[in-house]
Amino acid sequence: MQIIRDFQYIEPENRGASVAIGNFDGVHIGHQSVIELARNAAPDAPLGVMTFEPHPREYFAPDAPPFRLMRGNARAHRLEKLGVRKLYELPFNAALAGLTPEDFTRNVICNGLGLSHVVVGADFCFGKGRSGTADDLVRFGQKMGFGVTVAPLMQRSENVVSSTAIRTALTEGRPGDAATMLGHWHRIEGLVIGGEQRGRELGFPTANMSIEGLHPPKFGVYAVLVDVLDGPHQGSYHGAASVGTRPMFQGEVPNIETFLFDFSGDLYGATLSVGLVDYLRPEMTFDGLGGLIAQMNADCDKARTLLGAL
Repeated sequence: MQIIRDFQYIEPENRGASVAIGNFDGVHIGHQSVIELARNAAPDAPLGVMTFEPHPREYFAPDAPPFRLMRGNARAHRLEKLGVRKLYELPFNAALAGLTPEDFTRNVICNGLGLSHVVVGADFCFGKGRSGTADDLVRFGQKMGFGVTVAPLMQRSENVVSSTAIRTALTEGRPGDAATMLGHWHRIEGLVIGGEQRGRELGFPTANMSIEGLHPPKFGVYAVLVDVLDGPHQGSYHGAASVGTRPMFQGEVPNIETFLFDFSGDLYGATLSVGLVDYLRPEMTFDGLGGLIAQMNADCDKARTLLGAL
């Protein structure tokens, strides 16, 4: 997959794509249906996605609590798995935010990227002040000579599938419900960083990763599926992970610490993708390390049973 970040200087081979437009946070089943419509709308054109970095919500409210389900690199990995060949990851800045809906359509979609077809969700808004609608885009497409498909909102049970609904499920410790809407396990992806090595001292060496900038799932312990994406230990593993602030040790900054079952090796600097499968318990404090170790053994036993049944 090719990532293109400038709509003003485009090589001829990167024009003419059929593109799904949106933020695609989580790349949930609704997003996937929009991408599939883009694939089918112009089968002979390269399949593309247009998205924005940073997320416009981050741009307009930089001090708001973290809300993203995935970082940009994790989103790119997920889109590549869906067969996306062109990712137009446009820098969201004052110039882009200030374009009127018609100017955005003309300057970015038409003259800039030269797209042949675009697909958006029924709730799509764009342009300065989010004043443009999906119907406006249809009208501009007819005027400027590219096709537009408006995808209906997708529902599961009686609820509309959305990134907001997925965040709620994760906040409430329901990773299985989040996975139903995502079409895949909710994954936290990032580099393994140095920790305080307390897990190693307790007999449970963990791979520590930051969750800074991400919507935090309910703090506690999870059964997880782990993909090591690079390095000598590349592969897939079962494990248990703790998400939170480590109250037993007066932690302050939330992170995720993952213990890989039946693994021996150094993962520092490797990129991990940790899929949350089931919520086992909340964060707890113990009278001593013996109680903590006993609970960790119980957590791992339960996680092994759950993951072994998948």
